[in-house]
Amino acid sequence: MTTEIYTDQFPGASHWSLVVGAGQTLRFTDIEGGANLSMLFYNPRNLLERYNAPDTLKGQHTFKLTKGNCLYSDMGRVFCSITRDDTGWIDTVGGLANKAKVAEKWGERDYQSCHNSWKQNGYDSLLVEVAKYGLGKRDLAANLNLFSKVFTDAEGHLNFAEGHSKAGSIIELRFEMETLVVLTTCPHPMNPATDYPFKPVAMTMLKAEPVSDDDYCRNFRPENGRAFENNRRYNAAVLAPTE
Repeated sequence: MTTEIYTDQFPGASHWSLVVGAGQTLRFTDIEGGANLSMLFYNPRNLLERYNAPDTLKGQHTFKLTKGNCLYSDMGRVFCSITRDDTGWIDTVGGLANKAKVAEKWGERDYQSCHNSWKQNGYDSLLVEVAKYGLGKRDLAANLNLFSKVFTDAEGHLNFAEGHSKAGSIIELRFEMETLVVLTTCPHPMNPATDYPFKPVAMTMLKAEPVSDDDYCRNFRPENGRAFENNRRYNAAVLAPTE
């Protein structure tokens, strides 16, 4: 039985960051349906180590992510494993909307005039969060978009799947090493909605069960097993007692 540590809720067009310890799970819930949760991951002990989208995808021979897949760092370690995905498809290529893109799609509204109802964009949201840790524009790597799906058609064009995530859909990430998590609930850049979508996401932090030798994510791909071994060696040093 998992132990709940705390819960939080992020309104649409918001951003946040937190450090999650190894052995903890973050459960994200799409409250209304149609949410988008853009995320990046960094090693808080060495901010040069961060989520690497190309290694994550090519190492697991996939274009999308879902249950069983692991999110790799550029040091060949696993930040976290996807232990639950009610949507069946997590976008890896859609990226973020910037201020100009949001203004073009949904018009301009600034914070001074509209306060919390202004139209924030994903790029600036993540930039604000990483700046709290001394990072900047060059540190924004390719991100994940939870609760969103981007697929290719027969001609190779990228398409956004409307209505992909339903109300109550859950995605769980189990963290295999201490990780700085940066997130925003700003809309996906390819979302065709007429009105700016303010979609909230709930978050619950849980204590995860220990990872067994027959763990689904660990054995999902042979590459995952090797990355878990890298984590074991790293965590053995980081978590070793100092006395």
